[in-house]
Amino acid sequence: MSIRETPPAIPAPPVVESVNVEAIARLAQQRTALLEQIGQVIVGQREVIDNVLLTVFCGGHALIVGVPGLAKTLLIRTLGKALKLAFSRIQFTPDLMPSDITGTDIIEEDPATGKRRLEFLQGPVFANLVLADEINRTPPKTQAAMLQTMQEYEVTVGSKTYPLPLPFHVFATQNPIEMEGTYVLPEAQADRFMFSIHCGYPTNQEEAQVVRNTTGTRAPELAAVLSGQEILEIQKLVRAMPVSDEVVNYAIRLVASTRPDDPAAPAYVKEFVRWGASPRASQYLVLGAKARAAVQGRLCADYEGVASVARQVLRHRIITNFNARAQKTSVPDIIEWLLAEVKPQPQ
Repeated sequence: MSIRETPPAIPAPPVVESVNVEAIARLAQQRTALLEQIGQVIVGQREVIDNVLLTVFCGGHALIVGVPGLAKTLLIRTLGKALKLAFSRIQFTPDLMPSDITGTDIIEEDPATGKRRLEFLQGPVFANLVLADEINRTPPKTQAAMLQTMQEYEVTVGSKTYPLPLPFHVFATQNPIEMEGTYVLPEAQADRFMFSIHCGYPTNQEEAQVVRNTTGTRAPELAAVLSGQEILEIQKLVRAMPVSDEVVNYAIRLVASTRPDDPAAPAYVKEFVRWGASPRASQYLVLGAKARAAVQGRLCADYEGVASVARQVLRHRIITNFNARAQKTSVPDIIEWLLAEVKPQPQ
């Protein structure tokens, strides 16, 4: 599939002619306020929180990977409260059906006329912030119910199509250590996630704070920092951030280097990689760099911004082969080699 044939990663908002400097300064303040609210509930995990907020500011979706007990679900629920968004949690299980996610038509009787009619009953996906908990525990058939929602922001049931509320974000969780009873996330599904965010264990000091917070009577009350409309305005602002051709070319070369059939791909990619990243990766590298620049108060995206989101964008889009597994070469290893080898080419 060519870049021309690939649909946009997210719906493109109206073009903004120039960057609003005041709006960028205000965004930094709003981000600080969000961090303060989330920090009342979530201890540590600063990098995870930063990446989750970047996902929201870009209008994307994210896959959150971590062992149980690291507050992945609590983080997204807390985010919903701090953003004043409608939150919905879907527990993915082996017996979950597509209609359990999207909704279904039911037969209702009109009390006035006595006639029966089909009425659409919305599923839990009709929310602003959807948590797909342990998404890989449901079969691919049910996972496929998320494809249209995440790409086109709508649901089709029968002959009718229903738009989803905006903003709309899906945050899916996965447990990396318990594979029994799970299903591999299809490539088409994984590619729709902007970021793959990995959660690590807290430090001893952070864990001590978690224990104190969760074994007492303290129940923090969160204040909503942003409304849905304000988030949509931020997403427009991020899209309007200028980016040079050199930065775009750097992102494209980085992604092209992950593809073993590309002439410029390094020897280790040709040896260890079965499939590289799609053009969506290039789109998300540039969009992530724009969001990084905006939250840091800068007026244009740069090389550093692209490199800073490369791990999150690429780690779930590179598929290794048997040689990599035999020689214990991991996807993170390959990404680090690429970041060290593929350099910007300023003109």
